[in-house]
Amino acid sequence: MTPIWLEHAFKDSGITEKRGGENPRIIEMHDHCSLHAKEDEIAWCSAAVCCWMEEVGIPSTRSAAAKSWLDWGVPLEAPREGCVCVIRQKNKGADAATGSTSGYHVALWLAEADGRVYLWGGNQGDSVKKSSFGLGSYEVCGYRWPEGVS
Repeated sequence: MTPIWLEHAFKDSGITEKRGGENPRIIEMHDHCSLHAKEDEIAWCSAAVCCWMEEVGIPSTRSAAAKSWLDWGVPLEAPREGCVCVIRQKNKGADAATGSTSGYHVALWLAEADGRVYLWGGNQGDSVKKSSFGLGSYEVCGYRWPEGVS
């Protein structure tokens, strides 16, 4: 059964940064973080996950830092559909695929196959969409599940 927060996140499919303007939905996502960014070009992967969780009644980290999710909820030994997944780029530097300058990215886990992890997230190529990340270039730092949710 697909978790409610993942079903909710699917509703934002195709949300994209606006060139020469701001996408109101991305700004709304930023409002779920303490940073409260007012530009859609500010890294927003964590803002998206915060938004999706909070809009279905699950407390989030309220942090714009993807890495903050490693201390949220409960750890999972193995991934489950919709779990929060934090990945890190193995080579330091800006990452066009995730918009990250820290190397960390957070999204919702969908699958893993053929040396790739498939995630549903925000700020993946400046959009909300399913993306795959090669495990030769990225490492999974952790899988997390909301506390008290079975």
